[in-house]
Amino acid sequence: MVKKRVPDWLNSSLWSSTPSVDDDRLHRYTSEPAATTSSPEPVVEPPVPVPPPSASTAIRTESPKSDRDSRANNNVTNDDNGTSSGPSAEDVSRQAQLIVELSKKIINLRELRKIASQGIPDGPGIRSTVWKLLLGYLPPDRGLWTSELAKKRSQYKHFKEELLMNPVTKNDMLQSVCMYKHGFLNVFVASQSEISRRLEKAKSYEHDETNKGPLSRSEISQEEHPLSLGKTSIWNQYFQDSEIIEQIDRDVKRTHPDMHFFSGDSSLAKSNQEALRNILIVFAKLNPGIRYVQGMNEILAPLYYVFRSDPDEDNVASAEADTFFCFVELLSGFRDHFCQQLDNSVVGIRATITKLSQLLKEHDEELWRHLEITTKVNPQFYAFRWITLLLTQEFNFADSLHIWDTILSDPEGPLETLLRICCSMLILIRRRLLAGDFTANLKLLQHYPPANISHLLYVANKLRKQPSI
Repeated sequence: MVKKRVPDWLNSSLWSSTPSVDDDRLHRYTSEPAATTSSPEPVVEPPVPVPPPSASTAIRTESPKSDRDSRANNNVTNDDNGTSSGPSAEDVSRQAQLIVELSKKIINLRELRKIASQGIPDGPGIRSTVWKLLLGYLPPDRGLWTSELAKKRSQYKHFKEELLMNPVTKNDMLQSVCMYKHGFLNVFVASQSEISRRLEKAKSYEHDETNKGPLSRSEISQEEHPLSLGKTSIWNQYFQDSEIIEQIDRDVKRTHPDMHFFSGDSSLAKSNQEALRNILIVFAKLNPGIRYVQGMNEILAPLYYVFRSDPDEDNVASAEADTFFCFVELLSGFRDHFCQQLDNSVVGIRATITKLSQLLKEHDEELWRHLEITTKVNPQFYAFRWITLLLTQEFNFADSLHIWDTILSDPEGPLETLLRICCSMLILIRRRLLAGDFTANLKLLQHYPPANISHLLYVANKLRKQPSI
C-alpha cells in the first residue's frame, strides 16, 4: 500500500518547533502523570485600558503591546538581529478594518468573521466587542445594543438574587427554620417559593396556645427530612450544591496562578475570582443536566479577562453579566463533551477525539500510523485536554486569545476549527514525533512546545482548503 505523501510545504523547517524546556501544565485530564516540571512562568499582567478612539478617528498606528503580551507571548516575530519587531502593517490594517466595520450601523457579520479570523490586533476594546458579536450576545444592529445589554444584564442580576444567596442568611434559597417544642426538634428547609408560607406556618404554630404537645413525626415530609437521600429531597439538593460550590472554589483559586489579574491577595484578583465563582455557580444551577465540570473555569477565564479589560467603564462594571451569557453561548457548542452520559455517543468527547484521529489520518497517514499503530499513543492521552479546555492549557495566555479569535470567527462552528488546529499542532511537530517512541511522544504532546501561532493557524486553514492530500 502506498502511503500518502505530505506536501512539501508541511515538511518545511519553517513549521518545525525548536526543542524547549517543557512548561508545567495542568494534567487533570491526562491518563499519564507529568514526568517533569519547570520553573514557573513570569507573572503577567492585564493591559492598561486606554480610551477607545471615535469611529471617525483615522487609524495611524496600532496601540503598543501591553507588558502582559510582551512577557507572555514567547512567539513574537523577530527581525534579523533577534529583537522583537513592532506591529506589522497587516496588523495595523486589520485593526483599522475592524474599527470601520464596528462603526457601521448594521454590522456585516460575514465580513467581521473574515477579518477577525486572522487574529484581532491589540486595540482599545476591539476584541471585547468583536467576541460579543461573534457569540451572538450583541445583535448586528448597533441601535439595539443599549436595550439588549440592559435586558441581559438585568436578567443576570435576577439570576444572582435568586441563586447566589448565602445558605445561612434569612434571605437564603434554602432556609432552615428550627423550633424546639417540648424537647422535639423540627427542622423545616424551604425553597424560596415556600419560605413565606412555611415561616408563617411556623409562627402560627408557635403562638397557638391550644397546641401543647410535641409535633408529630408524620408532619415531617420526606423532602424536609435532613437524612433523606431522595432526589426530591431539598436537603440532598443542598448537599450536592455545597459539593459543587467547594469544587468551584478550589478551581477558581487555581486559575492562572501566574497572572495577578486572577491570582494573589490584591483587591483586583479577589474581585475577579468572585466574579468567576458567581458565574460558574449560576451556570451550574441553571443547567442541572451538566452542572459544573472541572475545567470550566479555564474556558471562562479568557472571556472574563477580555470583557473586564474593556476600556469602557459601563462594560467593565457589567463584565460579569456579559461573560456569563457569552460563556453559555460558547459552551453550547461543546456542552456534550461535558456530559458524562454522552461520552460514548456520537456527540460525546470520545467521538470528537475519533474525528481528530481520522482528520490526521486523512492529511498525514504516516504520522497517524506512527502515533497510533507503531508507538500506540492513544489520542485520548493528550487530545482530551486539548479539546475540552479549548487549548487554554497548551499555549500562553496571549496566544490562547489569538487562537480563540480564529475559533470564534469560523462560520462552520468552533468545533470544526478546533479540530483542524489540533491536527495542525500534530503536523507542526511531525519530525519530532516520527523520531520519538511512546514515552517521548506522550511527554511532547502533553507539554506542547512553543509554536508560531500565525503559522499554526495558517496550516489549520490549509487543511480546510485542501481536504485531501
